[in-house]
Amino acid sequence: MDRSPILVPLLVAVFTLSACSEADDDQRIQSMTVAEAEHRIEKGAGLEQIPKSVWKKILPEDRYKILWKKDTERAFSGKLLYNKEKGVYVTAGCRLPVFSSEQKYKSGTGWPSFWDVAYPQNIVLRDDYSWGLKRTEVLSKCGEHLGHLFKDGPEPTKLRYCLNSLSLDFIPAKRKKAP
Repeated sequence: MDRSPILVPLLVAVFTLSACSEADDDQRIQSMTVAEAEHRIEKGAGLEQIPKSVWKKILPEDRYKILWKKDTERAFSGKLLYNKEKGVYVTAGCRLPVFSSEQKYKSGTGWPSFWDVAYPQNIVLRDDYSWGLKRTEVLSKCGEHLGHLFKDGPEPTKLRYCLNSLSLDFIPAKRKKAP
């Protein structure tokens, strides 16, 4: 018995429903409100689905340009460059933990530098040819541009994660109270 006359319309129906569902999801994502995006940030889920148009409403312009337009802050201008407190560095938009103060060092380059990543599950490395040469871009897993990775750092990794202060926020470690 030939089942192709039944199978073809069935497959077409399945693909059509799937395409409609994806279109509905895309429409829902594009019409996301700031409140919905802030809820996702608070939960730490679905962050990669927040459209850039919403990030533009949430973030100050200088942070938006760095995180989503891959801009760079002026050397020696970032507030976190001279930070020596113990704690964790999180991404400025998605609030993902990425670096620890334990791996921060003074590179002399004018940007906060780290010799390793504390939370590698939250970092994505991508080839970047934007200046006509190959570099390695450092992004968060939700797509935020943080800076670049260079192979001129200190031991033990010999790596330098050179980041924009405006791409990060700092959460100090809880201090122990005196007895």
